[in-house]
Amino acid sequence: MTLELETTPSSDVAGRGDSLTIRPRRLRRTPALRALVRETRLHPSMLVAPLFVRPGSGVREPIASMPGQARLSPDVAAEEAARLAELGVGGVLLFGLPESKDALGSDASTEDGIVQDAFRRIRALELPIVAIADTCLCEYTDHGHCGPLAPDGTVENDATLARLADTAVSQARAGADIVAPSAMMDGQVGAIRAALDAEAFTQTAIMAYASKHASAFYGPFREAADSAPAFGDRRGYQMDPANGREALREMDLDLAEGADILLVKPALPGLDLIAAARARFDVPIAAYQVSGEFAMIAAAAERGWLDGRRAMTEAVTAIVRAGAGIVITYAAADLATWIREEL
Repeated sequence: MTLELETTPSSDVAGRGDSLTIRPRRLRRTPALRALVRETRLHPSMLVAPLFVRPGSGVREPIASMPGQARLSPDVAAEEAARLAELGVGGVLLFGLPESKDALGSDASTEDGIVQDAFRRIRALELPIVAIADTCLCEYTDHGHCGPLAPDGTVENDATLARLADTAVSQARAGADIVAPSAMMDGQVGAIRAALDAEAFTQTAIMAYASKHASAFYGPFREAADSAPAFGDRRGYQMDPANGREALREMDLDLAEGADILLVKPALPGLDLIAAARARFDVPIAAYQVSGEFAMIAAAAERGWLDGRRAMTEAVTAIVRAGAGIVITYAAADLATWIREEL
């Protein structure tokens, strides 16, 4: 018994005749062709490097959970900003680790605060780099939450607005080009904009952490910044990761209050929100490749499980492809170096 297999003549394949007319692989044949038709391109100027600033002088203290990252004293932070500027990196985002903490996060707004010191040193170097301040209180409060607490242990929203406004003004006075409120308090952008304008800092821009979810990917950051809550968590003010429409509403509100840039955090779990924001709003869209996203790739690369360079580049390319024009990433220096090597 002979089995006869029914086959489709090549001339009948999609009606294309004896040969394929449309062959997408033609444009993948060589590295030069692939580079010529590449849709999404990374550039060092779109990258922002987070820096953790701690007290001291000449200090570079490695962060165990974030390979290649360190806590830096203000003088070393300024040197690092100069190195990043030389690589063409677009900006630095400063987080402070103060010498002392209290219930109000008082050191966040002091004129001689740790971040303020670092900004003045960076400004003195006249670097071609954007200086951005994370405007929050969690690193400065002894309880680790993002503002003063009510008697029931929740964060007092309106009392926090006043503290954030004072902090933003002190950061602008020290030389920050952009302040970036990240506490997810209702009305924080409006309060900060009013305070900056009242102190004649009308040219200081606001990058709003408009879509910031209560994410599991922040773990290494909390070790790096010593900002883990002493009790409870931040789900009462940061957003539920399941909510996308709410994220867009938050963006609408922040724009109405005066935000200049909208930020999505974390980035890879929020690619849909980056794309939605890019389609809906005519302002710059930023995204934060957060500590957990970075640490997963870096740790896997250290163990030989991933090609770290390719994986990190692919991840950041996906963030840009989704619509982000600014990417905050701990891999900024590496990415800038790799991009320059490929030119």
